Amino acid sequence: QVQLVESGGGLVQAGGSLRLSCVASGSIFSINAMAWYRQAPGKQHELVATITSGGSTNYADFVKDRFTISRDNAKNTVYLQMNSLKPEDTAVYYCKADIRRYTWSGEYAYWGQGTQVTVSS
Repeated sequence: QVQLVESGGGLVQAGGSLRLSCVASGSIFSINAMAWYRQAPGKQHELVATITSGGSTNYADFVKDRFTISRDNAKNTVYLQMNSLKPEDTAVYYCKADIRRYTWSGEYAYWGQGTQVTVSS
């Protein structure tokens, strides 16, 4: 089986920073794209940032120039550096990875359990 475990969430004041990590473990042959999503209370799940296996990144407009996504392929880990945090960034943050478990298997999306980020004003 495959597990994605996020860490690094917490409570921070507006203007502060946090760094989220997400480690994928288990039977993994390869990981393609990885991403961070978030869901605030009463709001829809939304994409924050994505990164390909080659390192190409894409960001939602609301986090551009504040958040940076990166990955360490050797560690099956994706990071989200969040700077200049705002109260509206408060949400549960989830990582997602497109994983091929075996050479002969297809690629499937796996999700972490989420980590809470709370930004106080």
